[in-house]
Amino acid sequence: MELKQVVLHVPGPGWKPGIDFREQPGVMEHVKHMAAFHEQGKLLMGGPFTDPDSGGMVIAAETVTREELEEFAASDPAVQAGLLTFKVMTWYVPMAK
Repeated sequence: MELKQVVLHVPGPGWKPGIDFREQPGVMEHVKHMAAFHEQGKLLMGGPFTDPDSGGMVIAAETVTREELEEFAASDPAVQAGLLTFKVMTWYVPMAK
């Protein structure tokens, strides 16, 4: 049994519907924010969903607490600007290789 802390991102009030996620204003600041956490070894994986206007998800490393992940997600420039909103959830993973 594994428990993973995840962040689900969905478009916020600043999101421009119908515009590709790569062209959303402020998305590169979000990418840099996530990349820094990944480079610290605190993210296992992450990325956008491929459906239009659907957001994305990141999965934290086992050493990251829910509180740390919530603080990190709240400090995301894209969240602060309203491009994205987020929800931190604990994912129970009974089936994994």
